[in-house]
Amino acid sequence: MKIKPKKPYVPLEKHDTIRHEIISVLTERTLSAREISAEIGISEKEVVSHLEHVRIAVQKSGERLVIIPAECKSCGFKFKKRERLSKPGKCPICRRQQIQEPCFCIGFGKK
Repeated sequence: MKIKPKKPYVPLEKHDTIRHEIISVLTERTLSAREISAEIGISEKEVVSHLEHVRIAVQKSGERLVIIPAECKSCGFKFKKRERLSKPGKCPICRRQQIQEPCFCIGFGKK
């Protein structure tokens, strides 16, 4: 039995940075942090930290990061005043953890 030598690992070539990829994905459609992480191939925590920087970068070009707030699936409470971009742990009204995560897209104009 012959033993084949292992080929060296060659990483995939990427031309865009992670933040540029997030911007290009969000200009096409509206996605949650979980869907962005699946699309790009990074963790959900990383996506949330990058979104803060994407918000600043997009504002400089005259666009804005549109945030569709999280919503409780049980009582319908919307987290409109929430500043953090991550998914809330539980609803302040009914205390349940059935929360639809916030979604993001990139749009034109001011608030």
